[in-house]
Amino acid sequence: MTTGNGAPPTEGTSMPLDPRRRYFPRGQGFDSTMALVYETPLDDPAFPQLFVYTDKLSYAPGETVAIHASSTLPGFTTEIVRDGLRPARVAVLELSAPFSPAPDGFLEHGCNWPEVGRWTIPADLPSGFYLLLSRGVAADGTVREHEHGVMVRSAQPGQTARILLLAATCTWAAYNDWGGGNHYMSDKADGLTFAPQLTTKRPYSRGFVWLPEGAPRRMHDNAGPPGAIARHPCFEFAVSRGFSKFYASAGWASYERHFAVWAEREGIALDYATQHDLQDNPALLDDYDCMVNVGHDEYWTWEMRDAVDAFVDRGGHVARFAGNFYWQIRLEEGNTRQVCYKWSAVTHDPVMARNDKRRLTCNWEDPKVARSGASTFGLNGGWGIYAGVGAMVPRGAGGFTVYRQRHWSLEGTHLRYGDILGGAANIFGYEVDGLDYEIRHGLPWPTFRDGAPETVEIIALGLATNSEIIPEVRGEVSYFNFYGDPAAEVAPLRYDDPTDESLDRAARGSGMVVSFTRGAGSVFHAGTCDWVAGLTRRDHGVETVTRNVLTRFTRR
Repeated sequence: MTTGNGAPPTEGTSMPLDPRRRYFPRGQGFDSTMALVYETPLDDPAFPQLFVYTDKLSYAPGETVAIHASSTLPGFTTEIVRDGLRPARVAVLELSAPFSPAPDGFLEHGCNWPEVGRWTIPADLPSGFYLLLSRGVAADGTVREHEHGVMVRSAQPGQTARILLLAATCTWAAYNDWGGGNHYMSDKADGLTFAPQLTTKRPYSRGFVWLPEGAPRRMHDNAGPPGAIARHPCFEFAVSRGFSKFYASAGWASYERHFAVWAEREGIALDYATQHDLQDNPALLDDYDCMVNVGHDEYWTWEMRDAVDAFVDRGGHVARFAGNFYWQIRLEEGNTRQVCYKWSAVTHDPVMARNDKRRLTCNWEDPKVARSGASTFGLNGGWGIYAGVGAMVPRGAGGFTVYRQRHWSLEGTHLRYGDILGGAANIFGYEVDGLDYEIRHGLPWPTFRDGAPETVEIIALGLATNSEIIPEVRGEVSYFNFYGDPAAEVAPLRYDDPTDESLDRAARGSGMVVSFTRGAGSVFHAGTCDWVAGLTRRDHGVETVTRNVLTRFTRR
């Protein structure tokens, strides 16, 4: 038996399940854009249902978590478990909830369900991510489960840990499709194919905070024989097992959890917080030597970037083991509503009329915003993006080709010029960050035409693409059929001239490992979403580089 995310259970942490009485807790909502079902309450009191969310994403010890729920069950149990290397149960709540539908406008303003329980966080509770594992049984014996999670910050920031893991909760929100909408799809007929405004006051879709052991990652480990139809194992798993189609694109379970488990195994102390905490408190980073980002970390606000830039200038360090730095967002309604109009910002974002580039929710590289992602993190998504997924670089090296073998981050890896970092663990993808560069005498050099800092050094790189070339195989379709050609989106961000030549150039990208200094601080950026796969799979090079970076960035 396993508990959250396939980890060994602590005694009493998880209750036995009868698989014969379980079936998928999926609603009947249908998204015409991506042809998917999604979770949503059904207005049928006879249908067993259970959904849970909390009033906030993050709490400090001593604060009280308000639990909101909708259910048709007679009652349910919520176990609160600190997730990590050894998941530990810290509380059990016996709750009940009335059935409540998803009201009109819930995607933008919240579900507004009744509060059904409260949990006051003990003053001595360690910082970490805490699962709320809810489970109830209907009168006919049908089991319903729902997973939610909250971050608990440190009671004494920086006292027991000099590293802060900042969870990518804005990207979690962007991909969470609970109720039928996210920043990639929506079943609303409002002229857009996605939902530009999303609340944090709704449940997470299944798979975002908990996954069973062996759930496929977004990256594929086997592209199949040449000419075969491209496979997406995580989508197949999601549809056949009742998980969100987007579970492998974002969330604690697929990304941050892997780093947290590795750090605990290594004896590396971490404190935890969310991007929303940084928005609420720009001084959040002041108590730490190093901020860490991991996984798929795509959505940021202007204010968050200001806080990171100031932190580095003052002498702080950023270790970014993450990919796809791409979209500017706004947070509204007390930072509970996320706004991103993306490629429709010019025509739909209300701030466009005010010409407020600090609020316009489009790409950082867009001339109307003109704040290169590379100026903060050394790389940007516009010079990526895709690798190791579908028909996009399906048979690449799986890792970064090493160019500057003498860089301090590679000490002890035994990697040399031309070797592959992380190839055996398949860490390169599914979205990567790069720069405009040129090769001189066998080494890559930034051209600096994309806003990269003057001190940036390219340590290793790999090849990415923005076009999915589909073989002439009956039954094959492009993953991007619903979205359009990514190269056409990237081209105007890179080049001023919208020509066939610039479109062809935009189809080619890169992912890089870089470092640079600015002010009194420094940044290390391994620009791939799946760096954490190298930690979970115990890749010697990936683990060694990670230790080198964290050691250097916490050495006073």
